Amino acid sequence: MSMMDPGDHQDPKKQGPTTARITIWIVVGGIGLYLVVSGLWGALAGGS
Repeated sequence: MSMMDPGDHQDPKKQGPTTARITIWIVVGGIGLYLVVSGLWGALAGGS
């Protein structure tokens, strides 16, 4: 049985997300959050 620790083997393909990808996720998340909050605001305010 060979048990490998996650930190023992560094795969060059698994270096984490790039800065551009993080920026895109923040922008998309912000837009989604805006849509959810504005939808809840409209529903609670009695909009149709």
